Amino acid sequence: MVVTKSEAGRAASAYFRPARRLPALVTVLALGYMAWVVFWPQSVPYQSLGPLGLFTQYLVDHHHTLLHSGYWLAWLIHVGESLYAMFLCKSKGITNGRAQLLWFLQTFLFGIASLSILIAYRPKRQKQT
Repeated sequence: MVVTKSEAGRAASAYFRPARRLPALVTVLALGYMAWVVFWPQSVPYQSLGPLGLFTQYLVDHHHTLLHSGYWLAWLIHVGESLYAMFLCKSKGITNGRAQLLWFLQTFLFGIASLSILIAYRPKRQKQT
């Protein structure tokens, strides 16, 4: 199959790859656990979680404000990563609106697990003739 320059350019402008599953899962579980601890600390079964539960209970009992601030800071970082993903899309020639939206949403939800893929992407440069 022969790919013309215009087809290659279109493919590069719509580049998107889903995040790797394990890092994405870790991110979702960590943010979910943090939300559970921050907003519903009375429902967390601390004793059933072993050392993580004991540490979490200590943080809830003695540093709840810090946990609450950390939770919102984590989401603020994800917003920043998403905006940086948009900048990277433009600088790497990803101009397709759907691809840009997918990068934004995926990076917002999964953070560096998504952003690292976009950072590693090296678009093929077309030779000027």
